Amino acid sequence: MRDGRAGVGMTMTEPQETYDDGEQVGDLNRAIGKQVKVLRERAGLTQKELGDRLGYSEDLVSSLERGRRTPQREFLEAADELLDAGGLLMATIENVEAAKAKARVRHPAWFRDYARLEASAVEINFFSTLAPPGLLQTEDFIRTLLNGRQPLLSEETIEQRVVSRLARQEILTRWPLPMVTAVIDESVLRRKLGGRKVRQGQLEYLLQSGCLRNITLQVLPLDCEENSGVDGPFVLLTPKGKQQVAYLEVQGVGQLITDPEQVRILAARYGRIRGQALTPRESLALMQELLGEP
Repeated sequence: MRDGRAGVGMTMTEPQETYDDGEQVGDLNRAIGKQVKVLRERAGLTQKELGDRLGYSEDLVSSLERGRRTPQREFLEAADELLDAGGLLMATIENVEAAKAKARVRHPAWFRDYARLEASAVEINFFSTLAPPGLLQTEDFIRTLLNGRQPLLSEETIEQRVVSRLARQEILTRWPLPMVTAVIDESVLRRKLGGRKVRQGQLEYLLQSGCLRNITLQVLPLDCEENSGVDGPFVLLTPKGKQQVAYLEVQGVGQLITDPEQVRILAARYGRIRGQALTPRESLALMQELLGEP
């Protein structure tokens, strides 16, 4: 990491793939996932049935059993009781908490400063023009993006990044809930990355997310005659107890902007973009319409 221009912030480049303790965290997730699977099958439950009883989605249970996600304390406590595990799952909570602390360093070096701030955010605002925000991406969509990277990423690196991005999403359900808004360009929703199944799954996930009380989604339509976001995507983030910052990312280079005036300009621009976008209700209706397309 090196200092950026005075008054702008920090510019982070990626000289090499660097992960600390990523393998150990992944191993723990996989070990706990296998325990959950054995206990679930012993109880004669499918992944969907277990998810329904605990208040989680089938996809989340599947990801946990495969070690793709770090399990939350609440899940382990509830699953231990439901599956009559006799404290087996609860005994892992201390290790899980330690693993979640280590999870922050499983990101590329150029992204870590933003990831640390995001983990304590009370408000996050996304303007996305190329892909849905990382916090709102499905596992299949994440994998599609990473498989398409050039130069090619190793299978190990892809797995580490999938796990770390999914782990970041836990902030959306962790109390106190952060307030999240996202304006997504319509072209993102129409792009068929990964094929129909991946796109359908991503649209369904966005629809589910947009119904959560702490998440507001809007679509900037293609036929919008005014577009204040032509300069590209950005994120506005307010960490707990700190001033709002902005984050830009392009071609593997991330820029964290801390200068108050620069952040103010982007915040004003974001307000303008939200005003040009469809309302949240109209946006969800458009996603539902796109979901029905072949």
